[in-house]
Amino acid sequence: MKTVLLLGAGKIGRMITQFLSSSGDYDVKVVDSEAEALEKIDDRFGVPTAQIDAANRSDLKREMSGRDIAISALSFSFNPLVAEVALETGASYFDLTEDVETTRRVAKISDKAASGQIFMPQCGLAPGFISIVAHYLTQQFDKLDRVRMRVGALPQFPSNVLKYNLTWSTDGLINEYCNPCEAIHQGKLIEVLALEGLEHFSLDGVRYEAFNTSGGLGTLCETLDGRVRELNYKTIRYLGHRDSMSLLVNDLRLGERRDLLKDILEQSIPVTYQDVVVIFATVSGWRNEQLVQVSEARKIYHQDVEGDHWSAIQITTSAGICAVVDLFSNGRLPDSGFVRQEQVSFDEFIGNHFGKYYDSGVRTDLGASTNRGVSESAQDSN
Repeated sequence: MKTVLLLGAGKIGRMITQFLSSSGDYDVKVVDSEAEALEKIDDRFGVPTAQIDAANRSDLKREMSGRDIAISALSFSFNPLVAEVALETGASYFDLTEDVETTRRVAKISDKAASGQIFMPQCGLAPGFISIVAHYLTQQFDKLDRVRMRVGALPQFPSNVLKYNLTWSTDGLINEYCNPCEAIHQGKLIEVLALEGLEHFSLDGVRYEAFNTSGGLGTLCETLDGRVRELNYKTIRYLGHRDSMSLLVNDLRLGERRDLLKDILEQSIPVTYQDVVVIFATVSGWRNEQLVQVSEARKIYHQDVEGDHWSAIQITTSAGICAVVDLFSNGRLPDSGFVRQEQVSFDEFIGNHFGKYYDSGVRTDLGASTNRGVSESAQDSN
């Protein structure tokens, strides 16, 4: 049985605890700085807990020593220190960060990883699963042209001007809306502005918008650099959301006062557990001298798991990291160093008993579907 130290007992941490502890395959201990959050873990799951300061190296080292795996469900700012302590203690490291600079720091730390020790950041939904499915689609081509990745965690019943409710980390959300975004354009790796690149599309009769946000690509730009003409990631929202957020972030310059923006959002926008995660990936390229486009789309809704009700973002984020932890524990991932999401087999991920939750939602009808719910269209390349 693998021993796991889970750092963070918030919304996602509780779901990770549910998945891993109920599987019977993992000995899980949960640590957090807030006693109230740990009480919820104690009351519901009965796993060992400890109250620590995640910014304190000695606290981290004490709790991580002897553990096989460290999972950070903390805010991204804590992760470099957590990764450093994982390196010292020999624990393999997994996190959920969307922050590009944090991932670069973790990658550098991983250069000194011991044999059998991996460092795998960005293990949730986006970044995370979206890179796994997009990379899977790219493998169906002789030569790539364009890769487009779109993901959104949305309230099922929007009821305010933003048409949005908080579903996960507010710090992470603000990062996405304020930080530069990686992309490949005309074969060159570039940075684009968040909240730009607005587009509209329909899926299952619902109208959405999508726009640039930071971090969702993970390491896919590096992996596909030199192999693709266009590569970009955009966040999906209901129509009108981007304009309202641009007013706050750009016109009122709250992007320069992120603590204030966080306070406004958390005091004004309710959390919801009645949500839907929308995933849409499209890849085009040449196959047998023909220009072909392949798309996959799916929706995952909030649902009951093990007798408790969980939001779609809790389920997808937690299933993402638990699946890769499980694949690593069973020898299905590289066994040392830095590991990227796109190194994960899509078939093994979906076949995993955690990854299966990505198949528990609705496969959308994109037209002529294959046995994977993937739509293809083609045109002569001449």
